[in-house]
Amino acid sequence: MTEPRIELSPPDISRWREGRSGVDHVHVFDSGRLGKVVMIQALTHGNELCGAIALDWLLGQHSPQELTPPSGKLILSFANVAAYQRFDPAHPNGSRCVDEDLNRVWDDAQLFGKRDSLELRRARQLQPFVDAADWLLDIHSMQDACRPLMVCGLLDKGAAFARELGMPGDLLIDTGHPSGLRMRDRGGFGDPASDRNALLIECGQHWEARSAEVAIDSVVRFLRLTGVVGEAWATSRLRLPLPEVQHLVRVDEAVVALSSDFHFLFPVRGLDVIAERGTAFAQDGATILRTRYDRTVLVMPSTQHGRPGNTMVRLGRFES
Repeated sequence: MTEPRIELSPPDISRWREGRSGVDHVHVFDSGRLGKVVMIQALTHGNELCGAIALDWLLGQHSPQELTPPSGKLILSFANVAAYQRFDPAHPNGSRCVDEDLNRVWDDAQLFGKRDSLELRRARQLQPFVDAADWLLDIHSMQDACRPLMVCGLLDKGAAFARELGMPGDLLIDTGHPSGLRMRDRGGFGDPASDRNALLIECGQHWEARSAEVAIDSVVRFLRLTGVVGEAWATSRLRLPLPEVQHLVRVDEAVVALSSDFHFLFPVRGLDVIAERGTAFAQDGATILRTRYDRTVLVMPSTQHGRPGNTMVRLGRFES
């Protein structure tokens, strides 16, 4: 399969190593007043350039005074910097992680256990900031072409938060990830009784230019929604119009490869809809997979990572 064209260049984020937080590549803007803690994270995966571009733009274009909220704190984090530093346009997927996926290690058993990896060490550095955050935006992108979507977690409160943000047009409530707990589902973020809330935005294909525009707009709108910046500041920096309507997809199944011979039976794109129940859409070894209901939505189908244990696609339905 032909790799997507690389339209983005990774910014040099070495100038953002020192953030006066005590942890490399984490910046804290503290108002000195009691209030909410807002956190934005980029580079959970090292090959997802749009988040690095968005935070590099934010830190490079704006003074600490502009980024310090009226109350509470703002935290800006570049997460898997070690993986990002390995980015090579000739082999762009090679920098997703070093040892393991940083977005699958966020349960207490992993964070406070004895197992070790580069990503676990970084997660342990970031854990106090994540656990302090009332509102979190985690910026991602996708392997294959797909319009932007918001991963709202397992709870309706995440979708309500995304509707307040107003973007993107497609919202996703899912079943979590079978390979491990994501950061956006940790602690109060995944508790329906908690006021804490988190969003994970997939800004588009990893290396398409528009993904950076979506990432920057999501940052600006998130800062406005959470009260870090004012209306005039945000309006003057927005780049893209809001979608006319937001649609919600509710996922009820994650399809995990059982063999190294998983493949789709026809070309697929993210958010494609298969009209009829019983349609064969993929094969895993000798097993044919079929849709269980009409108008099945294919969420983030992967055409690259056909290995046992990898999530190949999530299946759901549009609710609105």
